[in-house]
Amino acid sequence: MHISTAAIHTANTTTRTMLEYDFMVNAFAASGIVAVLAGVVGYFLVLRGQTFAGHALSHVGFTGATGAVLLGISPIWGMVGFTLAAGVSMGALGEKLAGRDVAIGVILSLALGFGLLFLHFFTSYATQVTALLFGNVLGVGRDTLGVLAALAIASLAALAAIMRPLLFASLQPELAEAKGVSLRLVSVLFLAIAALAVAACTQIVGVLLVFTLMVGPAAAAQNLTTRLSTGLVLAAALALVQAWLGVTLAYYTDWPTSFWITALAALVYGASLIGRR
Repeated sequence: MHISTAAIHTANTTTRTMLEYDFMVNAFAASGIVAVLAGVVGYFLVLRGQTFAGHALSHVGFTGATGAVLLGISPIWGMVGFTLAAGVSMGALGEKLAGRDVAIGVILSLALGFGLLFLHFFTSYATQVTALLFGNVLGVGRDTLGVLAALAIASLAALAAIMRPLLFASLQPELAEAKGVSLRLVSVLFLAIAALAVAACTQIVGVLLVFTLMVGPAAAAQNLTTRLSTGLVLAAALALVQAWLGVTLAYYTDWPTSFWITALAALVYGASLIGRR
């Protein structure tokens, strides 16, 4: 569903007026929930050098979403199911995942191909493919908002539970393994969490722009600080500001929200490189 804000601009365009619209309130709530989740999970994704795997998960999710439509299921559940299965499978590779870029790239392309095939068999859904690929936060309803909140709570709780072994395995894998930490199990659990975060992100910025929220703020935070606690808070804060500011700018300009979020992410990351120097 595409919602244009052109007609709204005839009214009093103050911040208070903007939040009087239910779809804008839902957009701020959804983007806020997803931004915090993406910032925190993305921090570890960047730290572990698995950003490309996260990108591949979003493409697998595209296949799941289109396949779910063929079965009469809500696209978000198909996306969650496929990304979760793919995350567990990738995690089973353990530390070998870092050297599997070619294999992951092939899987990524194959997933997109199957997604397009599913669309071929269900052409009436093709008009919504743009929202799936590039996101449509202004079209998030209360049901989807509830799903996103549940995904965020489950993901952050699981991440908190494995935080210590995950950090140990990420920074000193050999020593962690020598101390009895299962690198494979940690990898499986983390990528399963990342899969849920990716599925949530696609509802805001789409399959093709997951990097915007999952990687940009986290990479910028790591450029600005080496402290774990500060980095996690900063990554979440940057993602939140980019998401909310992107929604606000989209309201006033009638330009796509995903464009603004992406542009802001690039701007912040570029500034972080200058700050690091």
